[in-house]
Amino acid sequence: MLIEKSKERIILGIDPGTAVMGYGLVKETGNKLSLINLGIVKLDHLDDHPLKLQRIFERTSSLIEQYQPDCMALEAPFYGKNIQVMLKLGRAQGVAMAAGLAKNLPIFEYSPKKVKQSITGNGNAGKEQVAAMLQQLLVFKETPEFLDATDGLAVAVCHSFQKISTSGKSKTYSGWESFVKDNAKRVK
Repeated sequence: MLIEKSKERIILGIDPGTAVMGYGLVKETGNKLSLINLGIVKLDHLDDHPLKLQRIFERTSSLIEQYQPDCMALEAPFYGKNIQVMLKLGRAQGVAMAAGLAKNLPIFEYSPKKVKQSITGNGNAGKEQVAAMLQQLLVFKETPEFLDATDGLAVAVCHSFQKISTSGKSKTYSGWESFVKDNAKRVK
């Protein structure tokens, strides 16, 4: 009898920013997710925007070299009132993407609303709600110093959740309770 080994993949999630970039890495084994690492890259002490972009590229590249992820998921910049902020966020995202592309990683992008919806069931959830849900889901107690770290982690988890409907049968849920009922093994 042939026993198939559970497929594993490592997902790097990035929440791009020019003041603080958040990142998170998860290991997916079948339907089980486990936390590898999460953290931030502080950039607010740098005054030069091109230097910030260089640091984002270098740090993203070193995360890829260190953890050897199978893919990268990024949070898309959202349109706010200040177009200059959006342009800077777009550059930060592009530089992080370029680091992944330089290592031949598949790149995936999710809107902030999609990420929050995937993690909490509410596309308008606050950063604190997202962080609390991730602590339950991935069973960790430490509260990161910056919520940007859990935002980066949320993007990785969101990407992992997207494979649920790739089995040929698409399933939608009316709320968190129905998801938990059908996915009891994935929730701790």
